[in-house]
Amino acid sequence: MNSMNPLDIYQRMADEAKSREEAKTEKTRILVGTATCGVAAGALKVRDEFVKGIEKKGLDAEVIEVGCMGHCYAEPMAVIAKPGFPPMCYGKLDDGLVNRLVEDYLAGDDPCYEYALAALERNDVFPTFEDFPRGVHEEKLILGQCGYIDAGDINSFLARDGYSALAKALEDEPLAVLNEVKAANLRGRGGAGFPAGDKWEACLSSSENEKYVICNADEGDPGAFMDRSILESDPHLVIEGMVLCAYAIGAQKGYLYIRAEYPRAVRHVQQAIDQARQMGLLGNAILGTKFNFDLEVFQGSGAFVCGEATALVNSMEGKMGLPESRPPRLAQKGYRGKPTILNNVKTFAYVPLIIRNGADWFKSIGTPDSPGTAVFSLVGKVVNTGLVEVPMGTTLRQLIYEVGDGLPNAKEFKAVQIGGPSGGCLPESALDVPIDFDSLHDAGAIMGSGGLVVMDQDDCMVAVARYFLEFTQHESCGKCTFCRLGTKHMLDILTDITDGKGTMESLTLLEELAEDVRDGSLCNLGRTAPNPVLTTLKYFRDEYRAHIEEGRCPALVCRDLILYYIKPPKCSKLCNVCVGSCPTEAIFTREDGLKEIDQEKCVKCDNCLKACPPEYNAIVKLSPPVLPKEKEGAVK
Repeated sequence: MNSMNPLDIYQRMADEAKSREEAKTEKTRILVGTATCGVAAGALKVRDEFVKGIEKKGLDAEVIEVGCMGHCYAEPMAVIAKPGFPPMCYGKLDDGLVNRLVEDYLAGDDPCYEYALAALERNDVFPTFEDFPRGVHEEKLILGQCGYIDAGDINSFLARDGYSALAKALEDEPLAVLNEVKAANLRGRGGAGFPAGDKWEACLSSSENEKYVICNADEGDPGAFMDRSILESDPHLVIEGMVLCAYAIGAQKGYLYIRAEYPRAVRHVQQAIDQARQMGLLGNAILGTKFNFDLEVFQGSGAFVCGEATALVNSMEGKMGLPESRPPRLAQKGYRGKPTILNNVKTFAYVPLIIRNGADWFKSIGTPDSPGTAVFSLVGKVVNTGLVEVPMGTTLRQLIYEVGDGLPNAKEFKAVQIGGPSGGCLPESALDVPIDFDSLHDAGAIMGSGGLVVMDQDDCMVAVARYFLEFTQHESCGKCTFCRLGTKHMLDILTDITDGKGTMESLTLLEELAEDVRDGSLCNLGRTAPNPVLTTLKYFRDEYRAHIEEGRCPALVCRDLILYYIKPPKCSKLCNVCVGSCPTEAIFTREDGLKEIDQEKCVKCDNCLKACPPEYNAIVKLSPPVLPKEKEGAVK
């Protein structure tokens, strides 16, 4: 039984936080997105420029650092919330634009609409993000506050009903939390889609008194940044989800396993833990009850295999980060041999929303077997790269063409790689596959942690399969033979094919090896590593055959199967740009004044192709690597 009323304690806390937040709205605020994506694009300089401009003008305005707003294509970004005006979002900021905004908007009353991306609230003068085509499909649940709250101030989270789910849960028995998560059919967002409630129930049923809750934030997929962005932007949401899990299963200790390459996420989470502990939301007697639970950050050293559950636990115990055979499951015997719940960042982030709004609300979004939303980092050959959240059941076509606004430069779509380096590459014919755990599995891909890479006509699918297999082969811990030797042999075959040395027999062997590694490996890294190979063989076998039978790379990517050629009719005697761009002096001027490439010296760096002025467009890539004059027999 609770010794005090947690709701009353929470309400006083939340009311005070709301008063503080409301007081901030009385003056102008500039929210600068300083998640890692923003910082990489120059957000810290933008922040400093706003501060300098405000001080110079003597304005009563405050600059606040926030996280990722999801529109990474427009970084660095800022929202200006000025009393009397709807909050306006501005992107691709630089010194000049910041100075213009300070002069005309902060010091004057001109919102500079010509530079605005969108308004954040409905108004009569400017569209919001919801008015864009992507607004039809986006539904932000766990990303809803990312980029709009101060991750470094717990009051910013409390003022928006943060920790209200915890206060509500503590009024009831722990079993009520478990039942709600089970009823919501929340499936783990780490990739496998295992029902979180079933896992929690197995842990609860253990007779052990010592139990642990661990958040897997060891996100290491190339092109994936969902978990990092959530931790940088809204860390308290994840912490609240972990506390609710601990209450449901009876744990008193938890860890956030964050890779050390995410220093900003580590810093924000540690700061959030300290603040929550200080407010009585972590530690002993949480919200005045007898429930005790505390959290620590554990920094991983960046091995991809440590994203696998048993390898992660081994590394936390000071052992080699190697996977173990299961069962027993971690829920029965995990960290330090005790029952342990290990869930992904996103999985925990959904829990407070489910407890606050109910299982029926959650199930009303998405599909019957995959309720809720899916979060993706949309990258590659797509116009609007960034972080997106859409209901399960949204098709890949809607995600790429309506949320992502299609491919740039009028290029033709070729494939989408979904599920990280172990995911599958799906062709145009699969774009109408709905995004959910089961449909993607049937198509040969996996949901994975949410990485999604778009490829166009200029991407070679054999080279793509080789790239991802090289990543997983290098990250293999080497414990099991299938993964250690099988992926190495597969990589050798793929390298031969991209070098023009492949045979049809080796292609058959590649397919057999891929199936053996998939079926025989110990952990999911090995079992899913062949996915890029198997799906490209399934959907793009013609490209493999072209490499082997014709010595040709259709996408003009594989260096040993292409050469660079200057078309004499298009070359100008008055232009020497390509000559100057060549690092090996392979381009020379012929007696007639036109330019030619010495194929022996050419290293295929692509510089000349990029340097050639568009009015000439004289340089092309040829595959197979045969010069036109050699085809005609004019040159031996």
